[in-house]
Amino acid sequence: MNDILILALAWLAGAGLGGVFFAGLWWTIRNGLNCKHPALLFLGSWLLRSTLVVAGFYLVGGSQWQRWLSCLVGFIMARLLVSHLTNTSKSQQVKHAS
Repeated sequence: MNDILILALAWLAGAGLGGVFFAGLWWTIRNGLNCKHPALLFLGSWLLRSTLVVAGFYLVGGSQWQRWLSCLVGFIMARLLVSHLTNTSKSQQVKHAS
């Protein structure tokens, strides 16, 4: 396979892992304080998300630092995207407060 295609797939895998990780974090924070045992939810969510990401990075990266780097770039880009999509502006917060 072409090296650029492999790096693009590693980037895509990193973006997917990042999307799952940060969307899961957002969901946990939004719903964690309303559940009966929030500490258990936060700990379980963290363990699940972290295990998934570490396993995904190892599967994608293997022994090639270029794949690790490409996966990391996709992961960080997913963080930025999820942060942007889940960010509520101050004007929306004021509307919900009143």
